[in-house]
Amino acid sequence: MSVLEYIKNSVIAGDDEQVVKDVKMAIEMKEEPLAIINDGLISGMNVVGARFKIGDMFIPEVLMAAQAMAAGVELVQPLIAVGDMPNKGTIVLGTVKGDLHDIGKKLVAIMFSSNGYNVVDVGFDVPTEKFVEAVKKHKAKILGMSALLTTTMLEMKAVIDALEAEGIRDGVKVIIGGAPVTKEFSEEIGADGYAPDAGSGTELADLLLGS
Repeated sequence: MSVLEYIKNSVIAGDDEQVVKDVKMAIEMKEEPLAIINDGLISGMNVVGARFKIGDMFIPEVLMAAQAMAAGVELVQPLIAVGDMPNKGTIVLGTVKGDLHDIGKKLVAIMFSSNGYNVVDVGFDVPTEKFVEAVKKHKAKILGMSALLTTTMLEMKAVIDALEAEGIRDGVKVIIGGAPVTKEFSEEIGADGYAPDAGSGTELADLLLGS
């Protein structure tokens, strides 16, 4: 088994100490830094995402794997030129105004980061103007919004309307998710897509951007 396979398996196991050892070994063996990230760390996180999607792994395990991956990335990042780091574009993520749920969004952020996106997490209970401001400031290709309460779902439409009023709606893809959210609701408010879980979110984004 190659050292990159060891890294991948250590990420899947959520063993950050072992990931650090494996990554150090890979660096000593002169493995390409980008290969360590793509074929080792991200490859492992992709397996975690797929298992989470089918209910074969659970939130604590995903968070441990993400922590392990981050420990490895930290070691490799100084060896990579900024322009070489994979970057599919920026996604602004947030939970809408009136909604204080955060854990699902954090999982989405982890999945997007490990899939090559630059993630700007604006938090929870986010007012419309803060979403619009973040999309403008970071030139986001995607805006991801979540709601866990039926009472806050309509805030998503308010944000989409505000993007249109600012004349920037055409420049950003809007994807939404959360327990009460449905594909029909997504179509009703004029979003570009709906993702039922964290793993589906990255697939949807890739599809919308043609990545």
